[in-house]
Amino acid sequence: MAQAYYIFRSGRLRRRQNTLYLEPPDPQEPPDPEDDPEGDAGPAPDEADQPNPDGAGRKIIPVEDVSELYLFGEVSLNTKLLNFLGRLQIPVHVFNYHGFYTGSFYPREGNVSGEVLIRQVQHSTDPARRLAIARELVQGAYQNLHRNLAYYRNRGRPVEDAIAAMEAEAAGIERAPDIGALMGIEGRIRNSYYQAFNEILRLETPFAGRVKRPPDNLVNALLSFGNSLLYAAVLSQIYWTPLNPTVSFLHAPGSRRFSLALDISEIFKPLIVDKLVFRLINTGMISEKHLFARVNYAYLDETGRKLVVREFEERLRTTVRHRRLGRNVSYRGLIRIECYKLVKHLLGIEPYRALRAWW
Repeated sequence: MAQAYYIFRSGRLRRRQNTLYLEPPDPQEPPDPEDDPEGDAGPAPDEADQPNPDGAGRKIIPVEDVSELYLFGEVSLNTKLLNFLGRLQIPVHVFNYHGFYTGSFYPREGNVSGEVLIRQVQHSTDPARRLAIARELVQGAYQNLHRNLAYYRNRGRPVEDAIAAMEAEAAGIERAPDIGALMGIEGRIRNSYYQAFNEILRLETPFAGRVKRPPDNLVNALLSFGNSLLYAAVLSQIYWTPLNPTVSFLHAPGSRRFSLALDISEIFKPLIVDKLVFRLINTGMISEKHLFARVNYAYLDETGRKLVVREFEERLRTTVRHRRLGRNVSYRGLIRIECYKLVKHLLGIEPYRALRAWW
């Protein structure tokens, strides 16, 4: 079964027949200083990144095993390879030196529908229909955030005040008159949610709140990196549906971003990224030693990013018993199902109801 590949090594990505090769960088070629602005050490060793005995340091990737590529190292490739990946419908997601999402190679869609595109644009440009979908997205995100805190409340953590504040804000979701007001409610719900983090996480330094650009501590660095991974994973699942990733409902459609991926990510952040952060910190897998910090920003080092990626991918592969389908579905599969639920809503088949975790 095809799977996501995460490449941390630097080098040149080539194709030979149906195999991808990541060849070591040319030792005569100087590194790009923009990829290591602080002059920090290179990637930490990792078993998956060790030289392959069959090819003098080449990493061999059978292309039939690849569903999508995530590039974290300094990787060079040419348009011939992109054409090959495009024919095979393999998205490529690129991240910068600090692990933040830079952009994607999004192959020509193979599952297109003019009718879905027209309906998607109609719903996005009609204030009432857009607001209906956006409200449901926020309701789904809120319910999943609430479930996370309820889990810890039931285990004796003092998070009642945060839950009460979230519930008070959530009462206004259905009354929000427009997208701006709805986004304000969503933001205040999340701020209340983050207030409980000091009761949930075992931290050396108290968590003061969400800071994004750039992150300023371990928790914010983990959240930012995890959200970048989730955004790319959601985009990959949108690719396999007739939805257009640039036409959104909650977030404003804009240039230089796939705003529908932002919409759908809101539902899954509590279920995938937040739970991942709780586990990584509370089990001691990630700590301050994995942080590359300066006066006004903090990023995960290479070892920390690899740990997060490994656990993130394991989370996406984890399955739950789907109540409606009567079979086990992975978290990655739940994301695609969410996309098709939107398609059904746009086509008038079934009203959209955002995922609320039941497990």
